[in-house]
Parts: sequence; C-alpha cells; structure tokens
Amino acid sequence: MTVAVRFRRHLRRLLLLLASCCLISLLLSAYFLFSNSSPSMHLGQSAEPACSQPLSMSPYRQLPYPYPPNPPYTHVHTDAVVLVLVESQYSQLGQDIVAILESAHFQFRMEIASGKGDLPPLTEKGHGRYSLIIYENLLKYAHADTWNRQLLHQYCTEYRVGIIGFYRSTENSPSVLKLRGLPLILRTNQALWDCCVVSSSPLLHLTKPGTDRGALPGEDWTSFLSNHSSYQAVLLARAKEGAAAGSGDNAGPGFSLGLQATVVQDMGLYDGVRRVLFGQGLGYWLHRLILVDAISYLTDRKLTLGLDRHILVDIDDIFVGKEGTRMNTKDVKALLETQKQLRSYISNFTFNLGFSGKFYHTGTVEEDEGDDLLLKYVDEFWWFPHMWSHMQPHLFHNESSLLEQMVLNKEFALEHNIPVDMGYAVAPHHSGVYPVHLQLYEAWRRVWNIRVTSTEEYPHLKPARYRKGFIHNNIMVRVSRIIVNHNN
Repeated sequence: MTVAVRFRRHLRRLLLLLASCCLISLLLSAYFLFSNSSPSMHLGQSAEPACSQPLSMSPYRQLPYPYPPNPPYTHVHTDAVVLVLVESQYSQLGQDIVAILESAHFQFRMEIASGKGDLPPLTEKGHGRYSLIIYENLLKYAHADTWNRQLLHQYCTEYRVGIIGFYRSTENSPSVLKLRGLPLILRTNQALWDCCVVSSSPLLHLTKPGTDRGALPGEDWTSFLSNHSSYQAVLLARAKEGAAAGSGDNAGPGFSLGLQATVVQDMGLYDGVRRVLFGQGLGYWLHRLILVDAISYLTDRKLTLGLDRHILVDIDDIFVGKEGTRMNTKDVKALLETQKQLRSYISNFTFNLGFSGKFYHTGTVEEDEGDDLLLKYVDEFWWFPHMWSHMQPHLFHNESSLLEQMVLNKEFALEHNIPVDMGYAVAPHHSGVYPVHLQLYEAWRRVWNIRVTSTEEYPHLKPARYRKGFIHNNIMVRVSRIIVNHNN
C-alpha cells in the first residue's frame, strides 16, 4: 500500500472525526441554550412554573445584581433624578407616575414630551442630570426623529441610564403594531386573565412571583412579542381564546395555552439601552409594584425602597358608639383571630386600641359582654388613651378641664388593668394635634407622659403622600395613614 493511499485513508478518518465532534458540539449547544433560556415571550408557549402559585406566596431566586454587570467605563456620575416626559400636565397616567415618585420621595422633573423627541439638556459639567427617563407614551419615544433618538441613546449608553415606557391601546389602535427601531411587535386591545409574575426576572425587588387569578381590568391590554434574546417577560397573562393569536392545545374552557407578555424587560443586549415597557397604564395594582421595582433596577438601586416596614394599626373609639353599633363577643373573637392570622405574616403584629372609659357598659347586653371580653383579653392588645368622654381637645379652653378628663380615663385604665405606660395617645378626630392646641400637649405630658401621637392634618389632609411628621413640646407627631373605625 502506497504512502499516498494511507494518507488519504487517515485524512478521511480525521475529517469524519472532526465532523462528528462538530455535530455533537452543535447538539450540546442547542440543548443548553433551550433548556436554560429565560421565559419566552412567544405566544402559545406553556406557562412557567411560577404561574401555578398564588401571588406573593412562592419564594424567588435572587439573580446576580446588576445584570448584565456594569462595564468598567460606565461608572460615571448621574444625579438621582427621574426625567418624566408626559403628554400633558393633566394626563391621568402622567399624574399616576408622579404620585408614585412623590410617595417614594424620588426626585423628578416633569416635561411635556415633544412630537419630534426634543429633550431638555441631559448633561451638565460632565455628569448626567438624570438617572432614568420615563415616557408616558411609548410612541413619543419610538417616533422621535433620528437626531434626538441618537442623542438619547448616546446619553443612555454612556451614563448607563434606562428607559421606561407605557403603551395604552385605543379603539383606533391597529391590532398589530411594529415598534420602530426595536425588534418588538405589539398586539393591542386584548382582554386578559390570570396575571403571572415571572420568577426569574432580575428586576423583582418588592414584587414576589406568583399569579393574580381572575380578569385583568379593562379590555385594552397590549402584549409584546420578540424573538431577540435581549427581551424577557416580567408579567404574563392569558388571553381568552379568539381574543389574541395563540397556539397549542386548549388549556381550559375558553383559554389558549399561550401566555401574553404585558410587561417586558429589555436587557440592553440589542442596542446597549436597558428598558422596561408596560402594555397598559397604572390602573392595575401589580403595574405599580413593577414600576417601583423597574425604577430601582434601572437606576442600579440608586432610587430604591427598602424591604422593612413598620406597621401600627390604631382602632379608635373602643367602648364608643350607639347601641347596636358596638362590638359584641363575636366581634372581639374575630378581632383576636384576625390578629393571630396577621402575626403569621407580620412578626409581633398587635392591634392598638384607643379607649374612652366613659362609654364602658353603655350598649346592649351583648355589647356589654363584648366590653367584658375585651378586658378579659386586655394583655393581648396594646392600648392608648382616647379621652374619657371622646370630646375634641380643642373645645377645652383651659388646661384644668383637659386634665380632669385625662385623669378620669387613667383611673378607669388602672381599675381595669389597662396598661398606662405606652407613651402614645391619639386625640379624638386628631383634634388639637395640628393646628397645635398648647393645653393638649401639656396635659398629655403631665397625666400620661405622652411621647408620641399622630395626625393626618400636617401640613394638609390631602393628598396623603404630602403628609409629614413633626415634633412639638418634645412629643413626636407621626404621620397617620390608616384609621380603623369599629362603627363602619
């Protein structure tokens, strides 16, 4: 056998071996790509596991943060300010966005969005003026002229600034819409059910994965479709069969197996700009949570809310009320059971009961038994004084009358083993707290050694997000947001 023949045989074997290795490599790549891919946004795909869980009950896995990681050159300074581009200063969605920013105490600047996409100055002396840009109308961003869009994208990539956009369908919206400049297709005016929070989304912070069962409000929902790896679904929902294109077997009466992505996250792999896009406004409560999480994620936690909350629920007017409206034994047992249930979610949760001793045993027989049962379980609750006769303090023009009322209530408390050392009190109707009634603060200090109270009125009753606390005469006045009235 000649050397040439041997060489050809070895060459063929080598080529066959190389071809086999390439084929195995392709098969392995395809397996790992499709088995580890993020939840698909294609219509007609099966539901991901979190959709079978009740909302906020299933734990979720924290992904490495930030994702994708910051490139070394993007560590530049931007002010912790949000630029909000609205249709008008009176538009409902614009006001909803501003209300959430104000409630979270995030700084922002609101501008009317230009039809050509004109923007206010984005930089000043080498640093970025905004850490996030929010478009009330996604089309104002998509239809901006080439010059303004390039400027915006250059700013977003150089300063690592994200974009949030909302698309709201109208009766004149086309059923299918291609978003200019992005590999996204929008399907409009849908009625959707069973909204699911995708557990693998890296932007989740306050929001937990799970499913909110039932119909979503309205029939003007927009879903997003993309085949680019930069896009991940954040919220998924089911469409009624025939309401939107879907494939697959019937998953239940009137439903398609497919899931529609109503909120999507652009990871920035397409053009370097990270985005979160909403397929409706903020009328749906989950959208509000996702918006807060999206702000946190896109600003790299520069604008974020902590996970700790301190809750105090005051129940005023204990023993107060006309016959037939007061608590009986059944109500007291229900209160105890509710407190027990809440303690399974909130450590050491305890209702705070405000009492007016003058009205003890002034109801029906059943209601008087309810009074006695409350005092039997006096140690199960917290207690605070609420004026002996439920009179508003500002109606007392001298301190001695206020002192007399408070002493009577304190004697009642001591007689019935109600704690008197909590250092907290609430005036009926928050009267005298603000505007300040000087005699009230002095009487509180002398009789009860009060250190903390609350009011809804400072500086104004509405809107609630503007309320603030203050300190007067060494008494801290906290913001009151929740009032439970047993007469309701």
